[in-house]
Parts: sequence; structure tokens; C-alpha cells
Amino acid sequence: MTHPGSPPQLIPNSRWALAAIVCVAACLPAQLCAQSSQDLPQAPAPNASVLPRAANMRFGPNGLPVQVATPTALPLSIDDAIQRGMQFNLQQVLYQQNERAVRGEILTVGNNLLPTLSAQFQTNTEELNLAAMGFKPSSLAALGLGVTIPEIVKVNTTSAQINLSQALFNLPAYEFYRAAQKAELVAQLNTKLGRGNVALSVGTKYLQCLADAAQITNAIALEQSDAVAFRQATLLHDAGVGINLDVLRARVQLQTQQQVRISAENTLAKDKIALARLIGLPADQDLTLIDTVPFAEFETMAQPEALQLAFTRRKDYLALEAQVDVARHTAKAVRYQRLPTLALGGYYGVLGETTGLYHGDFVAQGKLQIPIFQEASLRGESQVATAQIQRVQSQLASLKIDIDQQIRANMLDVQSSSDLVKVARSNVDLSLQELSDASDRFKSGITDDLPLVQAQATLASAQNRLVQSEFQYNQSKLALARSIGVVETQYKAYLGRP
Repeated sequence: MTHPGSPPQLIPNSRWALAAIVCVAACLPAQLCAQSSQDLPQAPAPNASVLPRAANMRFGPNGLPVQVATPTALPLSIDDAIQRGMQFNLQQVLYQQNERAVRGEILTVGNNLLPTLSAQFQTNTEELNLAAMGFKPSSLAALGLGVTIPEIVKVNTTSAQINLSQALFNLPAYEFYRAAQKAELVAQLNTKLGRGNVALSVGTKYLQCLADAAQITNAIALEQSDAVAFRQATLLHDAGVGINLDVLRARVQLQTQQQVRISAENTLAKDKIALARLIGLPADQDLTLIDTVPFAEFETMAQPEALQLAFTRRKDYLALEAQVDVARHTAKAVRYQRLPTLALGGYYGVLGETTGLYHGDFVAQGKLQIPIFQEASLRGESQVATAQIQRVQSQLASLKIDIDQQIRANMLDVQSSSDLVKVARSNVDLSLQELSDASDRFKSGITDDLPLVQAQATLASAQNRLVQSEFQYNQSKLALARSIGVVETQYKAYLGRP
């Protein structure tokens, strides 16, 4: 509790508050913010919208939403998966909490430019020993005043006052506030960047699960075909028109295909667990993928047009531009610290004995502060601010080249994977025809089952290449959308989905 007569604190220093904002906005954990030129080509709007509450969503003791496993398999489309990822993915949640933290710090910095008004009520009870303080009441008797003052005096006082402080001229505080506003924009762009990363990683993992399911379907079909061939070889051997080598060969082929099916089922199960964790679901949540493998020819835009669009939509690029503004405003604030600052403050209230009369009590003061000998400190801070500007500008120039490289590489991937899909489909058709001819010759007794086994192996290889080619084609289109900065809003168009 301050003394009624103590002057108020006029202008708190805002430099450290701004430093906290910049650190929170731009220095997220490395696993969240690091977007090197090697990461973006391989891996990959508005703020995160409030999504409808999921049926399996609960709220934990800290008020944060969590998802619990359902007793039955959860139907999941690629749209549902991406939306759940944007709401529950840990990286996205941390981005959103970081944005909230920056917004709270900005209120602290902005308060330095606003009037500070507070009310104060205080009551005191004091007991004073006048003799111990050097005052002797007996000395008044010599004056003949007829007044008697005890040596021990009890004093009860009560005061009430309103305190006010206001910065009138403080350019450094103003520039720090403008830098803080840009730091908030950096945090918002990082949140949007996280949405794009989530859309890419969740969409890619969903497509991978669809490819795994297609591999299982192909493996089951080939296993059934091998079972038929094994049964035919056994019947021919039992009838005395076949040889034991054909039976052994057919059995080995059947067991080999069973191994392929088991391996594919295990891969799908693990990828489903990874998908569930990406969208915040428990690891024991079973999923039913309700979408099929999307395939649609995609005509990419011209490279210069895509590059210009990326410079307006890439959140990491826009965030670096905002960080340049943060550094510039900070440098201005450091430069303006050489200027004087002017502030006004004071209080007004009443003061008196608790059971007696009260009288008005006020203080009005102005404060003019002129820095005189701080040149070394100011020069050091100026060099730090200048180095920060140059560092961010260098990162911005490098990212500009990286974006061009990523778009060019992803466009080549889209074109080549599209051609691979066409060739793979032709190979599957040819392999089916080869298998049909080999099966007819084996049934007619013209040849043994060796050509049939070879044709089945050729078909299995062609089908696997087709599944992988379709997955790579869809993945390359998502990566291109990420390189342009539109994956979170236009992934449907790039995948050819309605």
C-alpha cells in the first residue's frame, strides 16, 4: 500500500514486453516453426474456425477439448479428417495458444499509451512516542499556554484518492506498440501456416491409407486366383494327368501371396493409427475410410502465375514480411529513445482523522525526461535492431527463391506422376490379358502352371505400381497446392473432388 503523498509511476518501460511478444510470435518450438527449403517440397485464410462439436469430443479438467475412442469404427472422410486435424492436431493447438499469448502481451504494451486510472482507499492507526522522537511536552509549560500534550500520542488517519498517469509524448512507446501489432500478425500467419501443414500431412496420410486398402484388395484378389490355380493343379495331379512340381509351385505361389496380404493388412493398420494421432484421436480408435482413391487429371497453371499467387498466399512468406516490419518499428523505437519524453500524473483525494474532519489532498506533476549519457547503450541496441532487419530480409530473399524452386519441382512431379499413372494403367490391362491367356492354356493342358504363376506375378507388380502411381500423383498435387499456399482451402480442387 503506497503512501498517499507518493507520486505515481508515470510510464513503465515497454521494451521488455515487446521482446516477449517477438519471442512468442516468431520463436516457436523448432518442430512447429522450422520450415526449411528441404521440408516444404516433400511435406507441403482466415483464423481457425470454430468447428462443430464432434460426437466423441469431451472436455478435460483444464477445459481443453479432447476426443475419446468410440466402441465402433468411426466413419471418416478426407474432409472430416482434415477438419478434425485443424481442430485437434497438437501443432495447430499450440499455434492457436501462441496467438492468444501474443494478443495478451500486446494489451500490456498498448497500456503504455493509455491513461492509467486507479482508486485507492487507506486507513492508518499509529502510536507515536514523542519523547523518543526528541519532543518534550513539559517544555510547553514554560510558555504558559496551559496546553498539556501526552508523551504517547495515538493518530488515526483515513484517505481516499484517485491516481492518474498519462504519457503525453513518448515516440519509443508508440513504435513499440506498432511493432507489437505486427508481431500479432506474425502469430496469426503462423496459425494459418499450421492449418496448411495439417491439411497436407492429414490429406497425405489419408491417401496413404487408401493406397494400403487398394493393395489389400489386389492381394486378396490374387490370393483367390492362386487358390483356384492350386486347386486345379491338385485335381490334375490326383487325376494322374499333372505332375507334383505343378502342385508345389502353385502352393508356393499361394503362400507367397498370403504373405503379401498379411503384410499389406499390417501396413494399413499402422497407417490408420498414425492418421488417428494426426487428427487427435486415441490410438485405439478404429477408423472406416469412406472415401475412395480420388483421381482426376489436373491442369496446372503457368509457373509465373503460380509464383505470383504464392507470394500473396504463402503464410510463411507473409509472416517474414511482417517480421521485417516488426524489426523496422523496433529500430525506430530504439532511435527515438534519444528524444525526450513527457508525461503527466498526479492524484486527488481527501485526507483527515478517521473520526474528524477531512480536507482535499492532491498532487499534480509533469515529468520531462531527457536522456543525456546513454549513447553506448543506444548504439548497441541500434546495431542489434539493424542486424535483425538484415537477418529477416536475408531469410525473405532466400524463401522467395525457395518458393520458385518448390513450385517448379512440384509441377514436374505432377506432370511425371500423371504420365506414370497412364503407363501403369496400360500395364495392368496388358497383365490382365496375359494372365487370362496363361490361365486358358493351363486349363486346356497345353502348358504347365509356370507361365500362369509368372503372369500372376507380373499382374501383382503392375497393380502395385498403379496404386503407388496414383498415390504419388495425388500427393504431388497436394504438395503443389502447399507450395502455392492454398492447400487448406483448395485441396478438393487439386484432388478432383466435388
